[in-house]
Amino acid sequence: MTLRGQLAYATPVEQVTLELDVPPGTTVEQVIRACGILARFPEIDVSQAAVGIFGERAALADVVEQGDRVEIYRPLIADPKETRRRRARKRQRR
Repeated sequence: MTLRGQLAYATPVEQVTLELDVPPGTTVEQVIRACGILARFPEIDVSQAAVGIFGERAALADVVEQGDRVEIYRPLIADPKETRRRRARKRQRR
C-alpha cells in the first residue's frame, strides 16, 4: 500500500508541485529527500527549512498521511510586522 500526496515549493519566479506516492510511515523529511526537489533547488537546506502540511507548520519528523501536501517555505525577506509599522508611520506623517 502507498499513500498519494504532493510536495509544493515556490520561488519568486516558479512554483513547483510534485505528485508522489510514499509508503505508510514516511516522514516529511523523507518525502523532501526522496522526491528530487533538492536536486532541482540546491538552495533548500532541509535542516533549516520551515515546512508544513496544508499551510500548517510541521516538523521534519511528522508522518505524512494520505492526500497530504507537504510544503517547503522560503525564509521571509522582511519581517511583516516591521513592514506594517513602517507603512503606518508613513501614513501618520502625511
